[in-house]
Amino acid sequence: MEDVVELLSRLASLAQAVEQARSVPMSSNCMMHRGELLSALAGMRDAIPVEIAKAQQVIDEREHIVAAGRTEAERIVAEGAAERQRLTSMHEITLAAEQEAARIVEQAQAEAQRLRDEVEEYVDTSLANFEQLLGRTIDTVRLGRNRMNAVVGLEGGFEPQPQEKPLPF
Repeated sequence: MEDVVELLSRLASLAQAVEQARSVPMSSNCMMHRGELLSALAGMRDAIPVEIAKAQQVIDEREHIVAAGRTEAERIVAEGAAERQRLTSMHEITLAAEQEAARIVEQAQAEAQRLRDEVEEYVDTSLANFEQLLGRTIDTVRLGRNRMNAVVGLEGGFEPQPQEKPLPF
């Protein structure tokens, strides 16, 4: 920064020297001391490469920062794409798991309904068989009572009737 200020100061001094130089009559030219002018130009020339080098450093640093920014941006974009892919995969896995869970629940409900139907059929069949057995037992008891009443009324012996069925037990 100091070199820039010095360079600007030298340019201002040179401009002032040109303005104060003696004019050449009948022209827009002026007369200046050659040594002073060359010395001032040499000083500016020496200061210019330093400033150019500093400017080049700034440009190089800017390019480095821009390149680092691009690299970081590409990394962030790649991470975002990877995260999107991971989330998409997780979403697909979640959907597949939910579908499989729904299928398993539906299958379990169907199996439970089938078992309920089988149990109801078994119970109904068992109750029907029990009802028939009880019906035959009641018929046998009724027949036994009727015979007993008939025997008591005749004062005779007990003889089995040919239409009687033997008990199943």
